Amino acid sequence: MTSTLRVFPVPGPGAEDVVVGTSGRDEGAVFTGTEDGAIFRISHDGQKVDRVAHTGGRPLGIEIDPDGRLLVCDAHVGLLRIDTASGAIEPITDSVAGTRMVFCNNAAIAADGTVWFSDSSTKFGIEKWKDDFVQNTRTGRLMRLDTDGTIEVVLDGLAFANGVALSADEDFVCVAETAGRTVVRRWISGDRKGMRDLLCSNLPGYPDNIARGSDGLIWVSIASPLDPVVERLQTAPMALRKLVTKIPEALQPKPKHTVRVQAYDSAGTLVHDLDVDPQESGVSYHMVTGVREHEGRVWMGSLHEGAVAVLER
Repeated sequence: MTSTLRVFPVPGPGAEDVVVGTSGRDEGAVFTGTEDGAIFRISHDGQKVDRVAHTGGRPLGIEIDPDGRLLVCDAHVGLLRIDTASGAIEPITDSVAGTRMVFCNNAAIAADGTVWFSDSSTKFGIEKWKDDFVQNTRTGRLMRLDTDGTIEVVLDGLAFANGVALSADEDFVCVAETAGRTVVRRWISGDRKGMRDLLCSNLPGYPDNIARGSDGLIWVSIASPLDPVVERLQTAPMALRKLVTKIPEALQPKPKHTVRVQAYDSAGTLVHDLDVDPQESGVSYHMVTGVREHEGRVWMGSLHEGAVAVLER
C-alpha cells in the first residue's frame, strides 16, 4: 500500500487533536485547537483555514456533539461546548467532586449524549507533562458525564490518562495510558459490564489521543517510539525521577521524530500499523498526538507542529 502524507499549516502552534465534521456546513471540515487557545476549521481540501473561537485556555481533545457543536477538552479551562457558526462557548465543567481539574485531556461521546473524558494527572498540568510522565504518578482518571450533569470517576490510578474512545457497539470505553503504553478497556454493557482489561498493551511507543474511525476501528496515535531511558527512569527511585525533571530542558529525554498511528478492532487485534517517513512525502512533521480516520483518510494532529496532516491511503 502506498501512502502520501500532506501537511496543512494553521496560524497557531501545536495543533494537538483533530476531528472531522459530519453534517451541514461543517461536513468534511477538520477542526483543531492550538496552544494559543484558538479553534480552527480547515476545509476538506486544506485550502481554507478559519478561526472559529478562542477558549482562553489550551484546547486538546475535540469531539462533535450530537447537536453538531464541538466538545472541547481544554487543559486549563475544562470541558466546553462551542457553536461552530457563532463561536459561542458554553462552559460545562472545570471540576470533579469539587476539585478543579489540572489536565483535562480527551473525550468520547456516546449516542445518548453521555461524555467520557480523561484527566491526565491530578499533580501536573500540561506545561509539566514530562514531570508526570517521568515520575509516573499514576494519578490519571477516566470520568463519565451523564446527560443530567452528574460526573463519576470510572477509573483512576492511570499512568497518564490520555485519549478516549468508545467501541462501535458502545459496549466498552477505552482510555490510553501514555506512560504505560497500553489502552485500558472498561466494559459498560453486556456480561462483562464493570470489568476492566486491556484492549492492547506493550505498544511500540507512547499512545496519545485515540478515536473510533468511520471504519469502526479504534485508532491510536503513537506520539513517540519506546525510549529505553524513559522506561528505566519510570522504575528508578522517585528521588532520581524528580531530579531528571529539574535538569535543563536541553538535557532531558525528548520525543523522537516519528509519524505513526495504529488501528485495532474490538477484539484488540492490530488491523493497521501506519509508520510513515515524512521525508518520503517531502514534508516535515512529527509527534502525532491526534488521529481521526474518516472515509479512508487518516487525519493527524501534533502537540509540536503548527499544522495538521492527512494520510491518503
